Amino acid sequence: MKIDSARGRGAAAIVAGLALLATTASLTTAPAQSAAIAGDCAQPYPVAAVTDGQVVDGLTVSDGTTPEAFTGEILGVINDGIAPGLDMVMARLTSDEIDRVGIWQGMSGSPVYAEDGRLIGAVAYGLSWGPSTVAGITPFEDMDDYLGASSAPRTVKVSDKAARAIAADSDVTAAQASRGFSQLPMPLAYSGLTQKRLNLMKKKGPDYLRTRGAVAMGAASAAADAGPESLVAGGNLGAAISYGDITAGGVGTVTSVCDDRLVGFGHPMTFGGATTLGLMPADAVYVQEDPVGPGLKVANMGAPAGTIDQDRLTGISGSLGVLPPETDVTSTVTYGARSRTGSTASLVPDYNATITFSQILANHDRVVDAIQPGSEVATFSVTGTDRDGNPFDISFAERYTSPWDVAFESIFEIADIVWSLSSMEGVTVDDVTATAEVSDTTAMYRVKQIEQKIRGQWVTVGRRQPAVAKAGGSLKLRATLGSAGVTHLVPLVVPVPENTRRGGFLLVSGGASVWDNAIYKAKTPAAMEAAVANMVRNDEVVASLYFSRRGNNPTSVMSDSQDLVVRGREYAEVRVRR
Repeated sequence: MKIDSARGRGAAAIVAGLALLATTASLTTAPAQSAAIAGDCAQPYPVAAVTDGQVVDGLTVSDGTTPEAFTGEILGVINDGIAPGLDMVMARLTSDEIDRVGIWQGMSGSPVYAEDGRLIGAVAYGLSWGPSTVAGITPFEDMDDYLGASSAPRTVKVSDKAARAIAADSDVTAAQASRGFSQLPMPLAYSGLTQKRLNLMKKKGPDYLRTRGAVAMGAASAAADAGPESLVAGGNLGAAISYGDITAGGVGTVTSVCDDRLVGFGHPMTFGGATTLGLMPADAVYVQEDPVGPGLKVANMGAPAGTIDQDRLTGISGSLGVLPPETDVTSTVTYGARSRTGSTASLVPDYNATITFSQILANHDRVVDAIQPGSEVATFSVTGTDRDGNPFDISFAERYTSPWDVAFESIFEIADIVWSLSSMEGVTVDDVTATAEVSDTTAMYRVKQIEQKIRGQWVTVGRRQPAVAKAGGSLKLRATLGSAGVTHLVPLVVPVPENTRRGGFLLVSGGASVWDNAIYKAKTPAAMEAAVANMVRNDEVVASLYFSRRGNNPTSVMSDSQDLVVRGREYAEVRVRR
């Protein structure tokens, strides 16, 4: 049975708090459309001119793609409230939806205008205590200034005087207001993976996986209707790290559009500085109220319409029309009669390994449909270009067996390789391809003993019975492998160096019990290709002769691949005669 994958990129909805930013995403592979985008080229209203009681109005989206108006009044300005030299404007806002929900996650970037039409700034913060119609606004005159070097604080303090002013003009008490404004924690929201999987990646995955604070999101029932023409002041704005089976990103609001440039959010997304996030239109589904905190907007992302190239203290900014480069991760998983091919586009090189790990894991979970033990035979390929523009193609095959979770334990090597390549200066990773055939067996071989052929007879060697080697000759060996009472013999012939003058030792190991750090030492794609070509597979047996006192630079040979993963190791002393 073939499991259908969504045509092009899969659709999903993200729900998470990104400051006042609801992360929501469902994505397609359609190219950016050419519909004209209505630019407003807003003029900034100076913070110095903002006065208490000043009437304001603004735009945001709670349903669909069309901005809706809201009104409000200024409550005051907190000097240096966001960062040194960066003030926060406080305002009480009102509309039918704001009155119902309060300032919600997803309003980040909503433009707030003075009566003369100039732009005061973007809604970006809410009161720390819970639902409220009081918002913290990032000044627009600072939103194109990307010189800030420190991240925005989680909480903006409110003085007693400001707290009393907020209480006098809103439904909160002075004590509640004194808790300050808060930019909510910024979890990275993922589609395609359960929260259990994300937690496991954080706990037991490689350190480089960017899943700290990650939250899982549910699937949407339909693809987004939003196109680039909806990217207008007050409209939805998505910023995506990846899209497809694994959609990672967030949805907030556009603050202003001018020519082919756009700015939004009013606070960072990941605070990544110069970046290559996908600039995505989005379609809001609804705003979910929350009795103990800010409401949150659920939305579906459309296809990329440009590139977010700045992720800074005062917001995100990007260019329309030019799409970010993609690293395409494709995996095909087969389990009995079930099979599926899925794909994800990674848009930020620093996340390539995370998206590779996530894509392959999610596809396993979709096909195997359980967290369970088993085995698999896998093939992998990574293509790209080195710093000189020369293409590379690094491919290998491997076998894995896990007594608890075959999906999770079969991804580490390919993710390590993608992480290393993506970390190399000037190197571009274009495509990552994986295939896996999964079975229920957990049978494995274990190395039981080593024998040497001496004068036509096979003799067991070990600690008490040393192997005998002749300098310049070879050791004719065989390893006995055992699995569930069945034995299997593997021949090994190890050359003995001519210049060997002292005894040493022999180590025969199953490939799954060998750790080789060569791929972590590779500094170029060519070095990585050589390291991968020399990797010991989990289903091979390796025999190594050590004659150095430090145990370095052994002479090693590998067997052919076996039909099961091989674990364990046996040791024997070696005497050399000349």
